[in-house]
Amino acid sequence: MLPGPHTLRSFDQLFDQARQQLAQMGARAERQLADAIECLNSGSRGLIDQVMRHEAVINELERSIDALAGQIMARQKPAANDLRLLITLLKATTDLERIGDESKKIALAARNVSSGRWPMRPPYVEIDRMARNALDLLRRSVQILNRLDPQDAAEVSRADAEVNDALRNVLRQLISYMIEDPRTISMCLDVLFIAKSLERIGDHAKNLAEHVVYAVSGEDVRHASPDEVARAAGPA
Repeated sequence: MLPGPHTLRSFDQLFDQARQQLAQMGARAERQLADAIECLNSGSRGLIDQVMRHEAVINELERSIDALAGQIMARQKPAANDLRLLITLLKATTDLERIGDESKKIALAARNVSSGRWPMRPPYVEIDRMARNALDLLRRSVQILNRLDPQDAAEVSRADAEVNDALRNVLRQLISYMIEDPRTISMCLDVLFIAKSLERIGDHAKNLAEHVVYAVSGEDVRHASPDEVARAAGPA
């Protein structure tokens, strides 16, 4: 449920500008993660460089949004509801920036895994599924953030739990490969770092949805169960 128009036109203008930049940041984070995942298959140096360029844009958008939020706080003295919106904005930029950092780690690790210098590679069945789930989770969270509508936040919370379960499955698979053939240890560690970054991306994506619940309802749903998140988000 989108907040209504503000009584101060200057607040609306600055906040709308910040929201537009946040939407750009979310879209860029999605593209960066998609490119980083593609690096898992191709190991393309050009694609890795593109992931780095995405990160530079995300970092610049974070600085710009922070500056706009600072202007709003200094000039408008926001009341409680408006302050919640600003807090949501600032927390969301932090999570998106950290998603960018994890996507960069995936691309760099993928370069090692795809380089062909390891004697054998474990199947990517579980890591590929985990990557697709993490990307879908991020896309859903960015949509919630753009709409400032928390109705799907509980589903995001449940999807994040699936990503966490996938990490445990990947870990079990990799341990088996390393025990069977110690030559794969270095490469398996690279794959583990990729899986851990995907798990962290899921956590940050879940945070985005939870921030929106807080902005709309005023309830802090960090560490809450999906059912608790659903209740705080309100009726569909």
